[in-house]
Amino acid sequence: MVGFLIGEALRDLRRAGRVAISAILLITLSLAALGGFWLLSSNIGQATDHWRNRVRIIVFLKRDAGPGETQALVDRVTAMSGVASVRYVGKAEALGTLKQVLGKDASVAEQLPVNPLPASLEVTPTADGATPEGARALIGRLAALPEADEVAGGSEWIERLAQGRRLLNMIGFGIGAVLALAAILTVTTATTLVLHARRQEMEIMRLVGAPELIVRMPLLLQGMMQGLLGAMIAIWVLIACYTVIGPRLEPLIHQALGVERLTFLSPQDVVMLMVAGTVLGGFGGWLARGRREP
Repeated sequence: MVGFLIGEALRDLRRAGRVAISAILLITLSLAALGGFWLLSSNIGQATDHWRNRVRIIVFLKRDAGPGETQALVDRVTAMSGVASVRYVGKAEALGTLKQVLGKDASVAEQLPVNPLPASLEVTPTADGATPEGARALIGRLAALPEADEVAGGSEWIERLAQGRRLLNMIGFGIGAVLALAAILTVTTATTLVLHARRQEMEIMRLVGAPELIVRMPLLLQGMMQGLLGAMIAIWVLIACYTVIGPRLEPLIHQALGVERLTFLSPQDVVMLMVAGTVLGGFGGWLARGRREP
């Protein structure tokens, strides 16, 4: 029975001709667009997580803390809500870091009559403290310290990156939804054409007592086959684009976002695209199931 149904579905697919091919192409376009935006979104999300883990808030101190005061200050800041760790950076260490940054021009710092750099606390926030709201609240608490002269840092730009990712997702889903709707309508049209072509055959099957499910199941399978085929083509298109374009974009992405290399969709994402294509095609075939021929 399964072999008969699949065979009938394949024959119906050939009967649909160019309309079926159009439906497959539309499903391919919709899933390729969705998968492409999905691919970009996942890499932007990777960059967002990468930089969120590197958020630092710097508390510049009014004076260099003494040996007995340093640990007490660090412990006091560590106990604050939203703080994961604290590192004290003395004036001498700050000057040494500046010399390393200057490199061959380090002699400029050595000619300074006094060390102008202040001591500071390098505060690493927790995941909650790295959000814009958490960072603002933490900066307020740090600025209220009697030893604090100025507080710098925050995560606003990381949140903007996350907002860009959400916008990208919305655009991708919007474009994919429009193309998916066109694909569903095309699958429905192709299935309706097959219904007309099989009108007499289906009536004969009903007369001999074939269940309605058996009569119409090939039409549903036809739509599912179109969707699955379109999804497989879309996945291969994404693989080809990733293989050809990915290596050329990686240097730019690394400089702009700090991501070492682009990652492709996970196996779960690929399976979801295949399922989405099958469901799209099957839904288009199901919409035509209720059309009874006279």
